[in-house]
Amino acid sequence: MIVGIPKEIKNNESRVGMTPGGVYELVKKKHTVYVQSNAGEGSGFLNSDYLKAGAIILDSIGEVYAISEMIVKVKEPIAEEYDLIQEGQILFTYFHFASSEPLTKAMIKAKAICIAYETVEDTDGTLPLLTPMSEVAGRLAIQQGAKYLEKPVKGRGVLLGGVPGVAPGKVLVLGAGIVGIQAAKMAAGLGAHVTMLDINMKRLRYVNDVMPPHVVTEFSNEFNIRKHIKTHDLIIGGVLLKGAKAPNLITRDMLKEMRPGTVIVDVAVDQGGCVETTRPTTHEDPVYIIDDVVHYSVANMPGAVPFTSTMALTNVTLPYVLKIANLGWETACDSNPSLKKGLNIISGTIVYQEIKEAFNWN
Repeated sequence: MIVGIPKEIKNNESRVGMTPGGVYELVKKKHTVYVQSNAGEGSGFLNSDYLKAGAIILDSIGEVYAISEMIVKVKEPIAEEYDLIQEGQILFTYFHFASSEPLTKAMIKAKAICIAYETVEDTDGTLPLLTPMSEVAGRLAIQQGAKYLEKPVKGRGVLLGGVPGVAPGKVLVLGAGIVGIQAAKMAAGLGAHVTMLDINMKRLRYVNDVMPPHVVTEFSNEFNIRKHIKTHDLIIGGVLLKGAKAPNLITRDMLKEMRPGTVIVDVAVDQGGCVETTRPTTHEDPVYIIDDVVHYSVANMPGAVPFTSTMALTNVTLPYVLKIANLGWETACDSNPSLKKGLNIISGTIVYQEIKEAFNWN
């Protein structure tokens, strides 16, 4: 199969769809890999690294799309790429369709085969291709949240770990999934007091078992959320509904119950956000303030650490890329139930029900 790796063109997105090591494995299996010139530069991979791995370098993104049977990338195509996509072409990437009706309509029009990383699902319900980026985003959420709690950037002026004689900051984590666990781990490591809310008691029991005593759990409901937002300095939104829009757990009116300078980091922004006032931002302009509450909602958080993120992503995507390249998408999906759940749109038809529900389409 002919596989293409284009350069990401989303704002401040420095990740790349595949490492030179991943390219080497594809070439070893007799597949042809075209990489756009400097596609990996932001992640620390040079054209020479890809050439050594057996790739062919092309100058433009248009050339890569034109020649490839399968496109492997990191983020969803943006408007400038829509017309480059060919009918029947396989696109294997993060899509998060439920958060973007224009993207969904564009991919239906393109009649491509859209396989979404975020809905590939193992038999135990885990999302193997979303997990590493959720791990990165969860950890980054605390780094960024700690920074924006500083007074020069309009935060409360709180040091999360505190100092002797001064109580540590308080972190509220919504969701005890991958993002939430990693965020809690990082916050606890800094010495912050952490409260984690979830509706899944099994997850809360797990958190109680593995986390230190200054990480406490409570069942998630509106009453408890309203109670804790009044006293916590940093709020992490880590809620995920597989392939669907995230629920608004924090509504606009709740912002007035928070103290000025409270920081919200909504990691769920890719799926529409779990805070009503969330809107996607970029690494270039990451925050905005509503009712004196600082919102950080960068839609590609792991792009801030592209070397780590690209390595972690290729580790999990490569086996599926090889399966698709070796067998073709139909046989690969038929033979692998996990990969089959990644199918979102096939030749203009939505096959993932949650996308239709997100837009109230029949």
